[in-house]
Amino acid sequence: MKKKIIIGSSFIIFFFSLLIYFYFKSSNEKKLIEKKKKIELIETESVENDEEKIRSLNIIENVSYSAKDAKGNEYFVEAREGTIDQKYNNFIFLKSVNATIRLKNYELIEISSDFGKYNTDNFDTIFTKNVIIKYLDNTIKSKYLDFSWDKNLMIISRNVTLKNDQSSLRADVIEVDIKKKDIKIFMHEENKKVNIKSFN
Repeated sequence: MKKKIIIGSSFIIFFFSLLIYFYFKSSNEKKLIEKKKKIELIETESVENDEEKIRSLNIIENVSYSAKDAKGNEYFVEAREGTIDQKYNNFIFLKSVNATIRLKNYELIEISSDFGKYNTDNFDTIFTKNVIIKYLDNTIKSKYLDFSWDKNLMIISRNVTLKNDQSSLRADVIEVDIKKKDIKIFMHEENKKVNIKSFN
């Protein structure tokens, strides 16, 4: 009888010991998991804060650039804000852009757009959204302008309209060679024609 009681008591003590062991083990594991989560959260917040600091360091307010070639032609571009590309630091993303091309013969080309992308290596600039170009007696509007300083070429595309005192037109693309003063107007598809309206 005593043996049974002793065995029974030993079993109960062993059982409760196991329960206590697993309880504390589970509790400790939960604490470790929670601690790990807190550390990961702090690290994530730290990385995000660092990235935000880098982004803020890459933003330049009231940015402006200028270029002049050997023949005396000048190019000036300014924007309310510029952001340096983190991958390619020779590219600057611009907001509220205004640009001026002053040719040696004193002719002026004025460009404005909501956004732009400027290459500090070769001065090439892409203007996007609400693009307005004033050249000679013409006002050209579009959504996209690719300007190459080296080639003296403006390629204007996407919902292009051109207006002057004599006429207005709609086209897919207008190419302007600012050096030769040549303007090419065309559609992407051969079966479509440039829509021209004369005011005379």
